[in-house]
Amino acid sequence: MRAFVGDLGIVLTPTTATVLFVIAVVAGYRYRAVWKAEGPAWQAWLFGSVAAFCLLVLGFVPLEAG
Repeated sequence: MRAFVGDLGIVLTPTTATVLFVIAVVAGYRYRAVWKAEGPAWQAWLFGSVAAFCLLVLGFVPLEAG
């Protein structure tokens, strides 16, 4: 039997989802800027990881039914 995130009671409110989306966009923009400028690798990893985490949460955690 598979457990889904929604079965655990974890849901995103529309406001939280919007905030996560904005964070993902800003982090992705910063990742691209660091990558294009050939900046420090740790910054690219940081911004890329933040963007990826936010997008994964948005993709796999259900929104609250309104």
